[in-house]
Amino acid sequence: MSVAASGPPTAKAQTAADPKRIVIGAAAMILVGWFIGNGFLALAYYPQWFAVGLPVIDKIIQALLAMVLGIGGAVLFFYCMNIFVEGLPGRLGQFLMPYAWILPGYFTIGLLLLYPAVQTVNYSFANKDSTAYVTPIYQNFADVFADEQFTRTIGNNLLWLLIVPASTVVIGLLVAVLADRLSPKGESVSKALMFMPMAISFVGASTIWGFIYDYQSGDTQIGLLNAIVKALGGEAQSWLTIDRFALNSMLLMVIVVWLQVGYAMVLLSTAIKNVPEDTLEAARIDGASELKIFFLVVVPQMKGTIITVFVTVFIMVMKIFDIVYVMTNGNFKTNVIANMFFQELFVQRNAGKASAIVVILLVAVIPVLIYQVRHFKREEAER
Repeated sequence: MSVAASGPPTAKAQTAADPKRIVIGAAAMILVGWFIGNGFLALAYYPQWFAVGLPVIDKIIQALLAMVLGIGGAVLFFYCMNIFVEGLPGRLGQFLMPYAWILPGYFTIGLLLLYPAVQTVNYSFANKDSTAYVTPIYQNFADVFADEQFTRTIGNNLLWLLIVPASTVVIGLLVAVLADRLSPKGESVSKALMFMPMAISFVGASTIWGFIYDYQSGDTQIGLLNAIVKALGGEAQSWLTIDRFALNSMLLMVIVVWLQVGYAMVLLSTAIKNVPEDTLEAARIDGASELKIFFLVVVPQMKGTIITVFVTVFIMVMKIFDIVYVMTNGNFKTNVIANMFFQELFVQRNAGKASAIVVILLVAVIPVLIYQVRHFKREEAER
């Protein structure tokens, strides 16, 4: 009499699907998604449901509920999705597990970024209330390019792009070099002071600098700049209305440089410290001056970081809006593309032309983004 050999379960038994987990996981994902979506819709359209009658408290309650819905809902959704994937047959479950964690993120990006971008392109061919397409189909773009204000605005944006990124890199590099020569404590203090403006929003910085540039008729001046001018015997000026040589635009650029120099300094200072000491010693042995060492040895080895800082600030400047809107609202020949879009959409109520302006800005930014991505890939490959 033979006894059948016993052994481990077959692969088929090990990888069998679990219908119960699949059904529970799928149903739970649908339920959680429905609850999160309706929760945010309720916060947006029916805030009175969560109000207690005190404006400040109401906003705090709504913010906390939004955080609970967003964070807690995401955790619960991923937990339910994990149940669903674990219930699938072994190989299929193992194959889908990484994608299960990534795809919701891609879906969110698509919903919040790609879909609005596609819709904006679509609206750029429509009339001002987006109810019908214009004839000819490119009419909104023709109107934008025929607008004298747009031509002037493009000139302002180009001026911003020429001055702000380069100034930020140069000043940030100078501060990084000087801070690197201080004692450890002095370096920490100086870097902390230079980095502090990064904690201020663009609107907050505009308010601060608005007081610096402030002009009052008469002898009494509350603006710091005019107070200094008066103390030196000069006449107070309405600085933000002086468009000669684009002075008012450059005064607005000072605010952005002030905000971004700390960011540039931190990255460039790290790059300086990563320059191998033996290359510096070799240059000194060869008799090179400190100036030559800096420009011919240090800077070339920081090229990647310099490009990163420059391109990042460049992209930010292309979309500059807050400072111009708060300080001048584009008046006195200081307008920029983003503020022109805002005026067309919310003041003129012309969604078609406003969308065309955004599409033009998007097309202008894309080549810079492609360059930045390729630059990052090259840096990663060289490491």
